[in-house]
Amino acid sequence: MIDLNELLKDKGSIAISAHIRPDGDALGSTLALCNYLKKRYPDKTTDLYLLDPNPVFSFLPGYDDIRTAPSDEVYDVFIALDLGDADRLGKNRKMLDAAHDRICIDHHLNYTNLATEDHSYVIPEASSTAELVYDVIDKDAMDDAIAVCIYTGIICDTGVFQFSCTSQKTMEIAGKLMTYGFDHTKVIGMAFYEKTYRQNLLLGRALMESILLMDRKVIVSYITQKTLRFYEADSKDLEGVVNQMLYTKGVDVAIFMYETTTGEIKVSLRSNEHVNVAEIAAKLGGGGHDRAAGLTLSGSFYDVVNNITAEIEAQYRATEEEDTSSKE
Repeated sequence: MIDLNELLKDKGSIAISAHIRPDGDALGSTLALCNYLKKRYPDKTTDLYLLDPNPVFSFLPGYDDIRTAPSDEVYDVFIALDLGDADRLGKNRKMLDAAHDRICIDHHLNYTNLATEDHSYVIPEASSTAELVYDVIDKDAMDDAIAVCIYTGIICDTGVFQFSCTSQKTMEIAGKLMTYGFDHTKVIGMAFYEKTYRQNLLLGRALMESILLMDRKVIVSYITQKTLRFYEADSKDLEGVVNQMLYTKGVDVAIFMYETTTGEIKVSLRSNEHVNVAEIAAKLGGGGHDRAAGLTLSGSFYDVVNNITAEIEAQYRATEEEDTSSKE
């Protein structure tokens, strides 16, 4: 584990950021760290940069202070959270490159050495980056503002403790965070379940137009830019669709895709216990976790589906061969 206080003791200015299109863990972990550093080091300049933060999380303390465009300022240290590849910073990457030093806190399998080993805290087995932020901060500085941000990050990346990444440690941390008095039930509702009418319309559209493939083990759906324009929506309104698809009885893998404004196809993958979607995403230029991953591809809807289902089929075959060998 890194000694955050030691790494920051001589730093006067700190920039914090996470991946583009930040999800609940990216927002929760960065806001938690930003709130902590501002409290722990009031004499230091600490700024949080996130591109296009989701207003769903506007209830989190510090959200209104997020800087949504990169700066030309050169910081003493740049702290990157919840990403394994510098390109995932988008336009904020120039700030990482310009900073005098860098620190990385992450839990992705495809981490690519954004910082030196003694400046990195990367635990792929962790439920979330928010859980890792909890590890590195001084607990005597914890307060309700920091606690609710960490809690939000954890529930978003664990599906409110449903996903296999949830560990005993995760639950113990969540229990400790709840002692700080925030309304955890309300937080779960706002961060995970509450949807706008537009979001529900898009969810219904995605489910209604979904198809089942591979003996009904794989569910696929696709939203075009034309559909998004029809509902006066954008990609943030598609949060949670892929998780809902995975709840379909008998389904092992959910593939949800939407067309970006540049014509590419953004893919979200979710799986139950039988398929490792992180391996599939990595082979196709993306990344993530065993049961939740993503990637962006060019080409037609059919090409993308064929490429992904071919990888799923390969995993099924490998599993069957292993089962056959073990019985012989």
